[in-house]
Amino acid sequence: MSFRKFWRYGLHLFLFLLTLVTTTLAGTEWMHDKLFFFSKRGFNIQGWMSKEEVFQGLAFSVSFLGVLTVHEFGHYLTARFYRIRVTLPYYIPMFFGITNSIGTMGAFIKIKERIFSRKEFFDVGIAGPLAGLVVALPLLFYGYTHLPPPEHIFSIHPEYQKYGLDYAAYVYQNTENQLYLGKSLLTLFFEKFVADPALLPPKYELIHYPFILAGYLSLFFTALNLLPIGQLDGGHVLYGLLGYKRFNQIAPFIFVLFIGYAGLGIITPKLNLISDYWKWITYVFYLLLVFQKIVPEKPQVLLLTAGVIGFQLAFSYVFPGIDGYNGWLVFGLILSRMLGVHHPPCPDESPLSKGRKVLGWIAMLFFVLCFSPQPFVLE
Repeated sequence: MSFRKFWRYGLHLFLFLLTLVTTTLAGTEWMHDKLFFFSKRGFNIQGWMSKEEVFQGLAFSVSFLGVLTVHEFGHYLTARFYRIRVTLPYYIPMFFGITNSIGTMGAFIKIKERIFSRKEFFDVGIAGPLAGLVVALPLLFYGYTHLPPPEHIFSIHPEYQKYGLDYAAYVYQNTENQLYLGKSLLTLFFEKFVADPALLPPKYELIHYPFILAGYLSLFFTALNLLPIGQLDGGHVLYGLLGYKRFNQIAPFIFVLFIGYAGLGIITPKLNLISDYWKWITYVFYLLLVFQKIVPEKPQVLLLTAGVIGFQLAFSYVFPGIDGYNGWLVFGLILSRMLGVHHPPCPDESPLSKGRKVLGWIAMLFFVLCFSPQPFVLE
């Protein structure tokens, strides 16, 4: 094996092993409600995790990285089947130790040549999410059917023990700054029809259960990838279903709806135009920035920005107190400025077979089932 090839494969392996370490540490932080570098009283070497706690974090890291790896190799193996030059997955480790994280920013493969047909775009795009779901759904089923006894919460929060199993009546009187996982249709199904209600912890504690957290994040990233915009997996799938012209007519409309929902609650009829001018200016600038890439002319950008703000003001007037999820605005910026909302053409625009069309709409259904309007909620 040449040095260049050894270095290339070694880099993929190194990033995977480093991400395994960072996700294990992150999982341990969530499971034990502590940070690597901090105890409850601030910076303190006594606040560092024990070896036993770190090993317990493997339950999260192996589960989550397992789904992520199967997802990426779904893309990789399908690309190789079509003899498309493609890299092995690049894993992106991320760990802070001073604030909670999930230990990674995900993984990606790099396609090194042009894809020839709609069918190839479709097959490579859909293979990852479907392969990941084959692992993620059994993982969630296991997590919800193997919940520990209610007393397990005292190993995470020893301070709850003085209240006994009636702790919820006392510790949640003030839930300000409490983080909890949002709901998707699939997680609602597991909670209502799969989990034992006597074992299901309060929503604020589910984030400390490794298999549920790993499964939830797997659904979250699956929904993110299946968003039918640009060159995301869902964009490849919808492009395969509709073709170049129809997709690039519909994708900008979906993107505008996405941004319109995400920004709900920022601009409301109660917002003072003078004292809150900075919020108006910042948000208008953001909309101009993201819409600049999806319509060709400046007057259209201005008109679209005014239309979205008008919709959000009207919606807030009719339904006061209902907000979107502002965290999606960050992803919207990445989509618009980096990944793109439109899809490039390919030489062969032949339509898909009936079987692939059925599979494509099933994938779009899974996007709806996995998508959480508010994935991570901080009260």
